[in-house]
Amino acid sequence: IISIPTLFLMITIISIAKPSIFLVMAVIGLIAWTNIARLIRAEMLKVRNLSYIEAATALGFSEFRIMFKHAIPNALSSVLIAIAFGIAAAILTESTLSFLGIGVPPEVITWGSLLSSARSSPTSWWLAVVPGFAIFITVTVYNLVGEGLTDAMDPKLRK
Repeated sequence: IISIPTLFLMITIISIAKPSIFLVMAVIGLIAWTNIARLIRAEMLKVRNLSYIEAATALGFSEFRIMFKHAIPNALSSVLIAIAFGIAAAILTESTLSFLGIGVPPEVITWGSLLSSARSSPTSWWLAVVPGFAIFITVTVYNLVGEGLTDAMDPKLRK
């Protein structure tokens, strides 16, 4: 799935089925999970070779305890920022598809459809600025929440 261009894959799947906001969300979720899964796997492989995991194994801790008490908390901190960026990217993707008029029925109002309808009246600048600013604020907030969660969950920063 990672090797296929995601926008083309989404447009293809959404064009075949009946337009629905739930279909758009499901397609974005089914395509976007692979990047986060790849990052989680890479983090767990990195943590697996660290010295405190070897020390816990030498002390005879169970694999369950090592995984849930040591490996996951240390790998999770870097994954949370990717999840927050993934949510922000999903919002931007849905807005892009709505702007193009793909996937969402015309009667459903989304930020992308509002931006698309603002093109018909170029003198009314606020019709484009307000939804664009709402997208910007939402994406920024998700990114800041991801940064805050990373700082809060990072075992290296705990005192």
